[in-house]
Amino acid sequence: MRDLVAMLLVAAIAVPYVGYLIDGDVPFVQDARGMAAVGLLLGAVAFAVLVGGNKRDRAGKIETGLAMLSTVLGLVALALAETAAAEVLLAIFMGSILVVLAAELIDHAGWWHAGHPV
Repeated sequence: MRDLVAMLLVAAIAVPYVGYLIDGDVPFVQDARGMAAVGLLLGAVAFAVLVGGNKRDRAGKIETGLAMLSTVLGLVALALAETAAAEVLLAIFMGSILVVLAAELIDHAGWWHAGHPV
């Protein structure tokens, strides 16, 4: 159930992002700064939902590291939203959200065999 909720939260990021790419303006998101803020907020909630029942093992530490890297990318995209690199930074940040989601889902499916306690 956690995976489904997290996937819906990531979809709530992806749908406005696609609309932003197509039109450049969607409700509540008028620019790259707003899109980065939406990604940071909903991405953090999605990660909190996903990691809620995880064990503290090697895979969990890797996933947390990926989430931290994604958060840093989001903060950089937010800070540099008025620059020429804003769209590229935003695209990299959005891709990193998908990487974190994929890593968590792969771990939850049992396909990632790094579950040794640390």
